[in-house]
Amino acid sequence: MKVFPMPLVVLLIGINLIISFPALAEDSPSVIGSSEALEVGQKVIWLYKVRADSTDIHKIPAEVVKLGSKQVQIKFRKNSNKFINRWVNRNRIESFPSVQNPDPDKNTD
Repeated sequence: MKVFPMPLVVLLIGINLIISFPALAEDSPSVIGSSEALEVGQKVIWLYKVRADSTDIHKIPAEVVKLGSKQVQIKFRKNSNKFINRWVNRNRIESFPSVQNPDPDKNTD
């Protein structure tokens, strides 16, 4: 059995730690965005792919039920009018676009 020199072992361990450090972070940069300020009960849009290799993305309206550090539990309605809870990644959630009601008190004259 051949013994590796100690500086080489330390160098390899250091490189491994530097490469794996971003993976240890709780929130990756791709997750930060509109899903950062999610709240329980908030209406969202789930970006659903039928298969992982599919290019079609279905936008499904849902409601946030629980918040996890990396995933969100949502509740959505199926065609049979049954509600289903599912854990999904935060990067697959979009905030529901807010509808602005025109102010009836304002006059445009």
